[in-house]
Amino acid sequence: MALPLFFHNRWLLAPPNLHSLESSFIAIHLLHHTTATAPQPHNPTEEDEPPSKLPPFHHTEHNQPTPIKELLISAIKSASHKTHLLQLHAHMLRTSLVQHPAVSLHFLYRVALSGPLQDHSYSHRFFHTITYPFVSHYNTMIRASSMSDSPQKGLFLYRDMRRRSVSADPLTSTFVIKCCIRFLCLFGGAQVHCNVFKDGHQSDSLLLTSLMDLYSQCQQCRDACKVFDEIPHRDTIAWNVMISCLIRDKRSRDALSLFDVMQNSKYECEPDDVTCLLLLQACAHLNALEFGERIHRYILERGYGAALNLSNSLISMYSRCGSLDKAYEVFKGTCNKSVVSWSAMISGLAANGYGREAIEAFEEMQRLGIRPDDQTFTGVLSACSHSGLVDVGISVFDRMSREFGITPTIHHYGCMVDLLGRAGLLGKAYQLITSMPVRPDSTIWRTLLGACRIHGAVMLGERVIEHLIELKAQEAGDYVLLLNIYSSAGHWDKVAEVRKLMKEKSIQTTPGCSTIEVKGIIHEFVVDDVLHPRKGEIYEKLDEINKQLKIAGYVVEPSSELHKIDDKEKGYVLSYHSEKLAIAFGVLATPQGTTLRVANNLRLCIDCHNFLKTFSWVYNRDVVLRDHNRFHHFRGGRCSCNDYW
Repeated sequence: MALPLFFHNRWLLAPPNLHSLESSFIAIHLLHHTTATAPQPHNPTEEDEPPSKLPPFHHTEHNQPTPIKELLISAIKSASHKTHLLQLHAHMLRTSLVQHPAVSLHFLYRVALSGPLQDHSYSHRFFHTITYPFVSHYNTMIRASSMSDSPQKGLFLYRDMRRRSVSADPLTSTFVIKCCIRFLCLFGGAQVHCNVFKDGHQSDSLLLTSLMDLYSQCQQCRDACKVFDEIPHRDTIAWNVMISCLIRDKRSRDALSLFDVMQNSKYECEPDDVTCLLLLQACAHLNALEFGERIHRYILERGYGAALNLSNSLISMYSRCGSLDKAYEVFKGTCNKSVVSWSAMISGLAANGYGREAIEAFEEMQRLGIRPDDQTFTGVLSACSHSGLVDVGISVFDRMSREFGITPTIHHYGCMVDLLGRAGLLGKAYQLITSMPVRPDSTIWRTLLGACRIHGAVMLGERVIEHLIELKAQEAGDYVLLLNIYSSAGHWDKVAEVRKLMKEKSIQTTPGCSTIEVKGIIHEFVVDDVLHPRKGEIYEKLDEINKQLKIAGYVVEPSSELHKIDDKEKGYVLSYHSEKLAIAFGVLATPQGTTLRVANNLRLCIDCHNFLKTFSWVYNRDVVLRDHNRFHHFRGGRCSCNDYW
């Protein structure tokens, strides 16, 4: 049965806003009936070859007058409703123009990639009606797959393409790599990488940048670096991917160094707003305030200052470097503050010990009509935990679901366990974990274990370790916390048992490490450090500091040392913790009155806390120390945590 005419007369009565589209439809309709004969079925012969090996328009059914093809393409481009595309599709089927490369490609682009008209399932059905797809057809479909919920389909299309001997171009491989990135398919990406060499595309910068991104996201930093070195012309995107890779590989200092390298005379590549976002993240991780301030100046010089995402990152960076005044300055100057801006400021206040101010900010954002999200509540509950605001925290946790309709996640329950645990309400914290609707993870049990260490709860600590063993998630840090609990209680026999167990299981503890930034350079110290080039001066200065502090009343806290040795020997061991070495270097390397900013990878021990309080008073120096959990601002013999940490 013959197909009905596509353009019925009712289409001539289109609404005024579709006038230009209907004009194309009418033109196609009239031209078709005045110049075209009924299409004849095409019978392939031995001489027929796939279009990829022939000039365009080889097939007889493509020999339509050129204007109809141009008008049809124009109509495809102009279509604003899916019904228009469906009717155009019907016309293409009736005239066999569905096999015309240019027409089918434009139609495929509209249904596969064109925003509101995009239909992934429909585009696949249309694609499979094309007898001999060109590489551009495959590229369109693979690209669409890379942006869909089914990126695996892109790999299947790529496999089909190679089986049909359709030659891939650099764009094909780029889009397939993007598919691999979507579901972290390293094996598939490596196969594509091999084909890149076979196809002779190993000098395509965009393709190599995508490959580097794949290796980076699959935690293969070494391979990503190799690909980066092979890129002939590195643009800003390539440098950004490399910086991101180094940050992901916990090489933040190397990432910061690329900021200068990419701008030198050899490469002359200008960092963009994405570069700044990544470097601010690295600065926050390293506590590199000076470098962060330099990035801030660069942002203002390049006119990126109005970007909301950069303002939010600056608030976060300054907060995580302990410079809350500058974080607030950026926050205050940010126009159209989003919930992310408020959450960043609240989290910064919380981490720096300003719990009540964080609660005030939370109430203020609500007065301004900004609805808090789950990240906001994480910051508020953390503020309550760090400041001991138990009743306020319980109230906020209750309002979270009742008033705002936000279901608490494991992170929110973790904040509540920390809040109750720090306040000594260990039984309530344990009850909350066992009764919450989500399955407890290792992090929440470690939170309770940390509270057991603070309050010397030996039996509960042992029970928590059992839960961690059940989860097969015990780590070296868990055993260290248990050692703290036993040593504080004087259970040296159990300390010996735990140490023996750790030795049998070859469990290696994470060594304490502290960093301090001086003149834009990050200096790193470990316990009893001997690698720093100024080690002789540092130890001499630290001995001098210890003498001055002891005169002022500082006494070593022996409970911070977990080995069963006499107090005199404990005092010697505790004298050279990494935090103290960093402070001694800071005194040597900075002018009097300079604030010393130190970051530590572990929880600050009681002895170092007492040391820094006395140091800030005797030497009249402010010290900002960030441990793995929060900030401590030391000034005039006091700490912002009020000894509650």
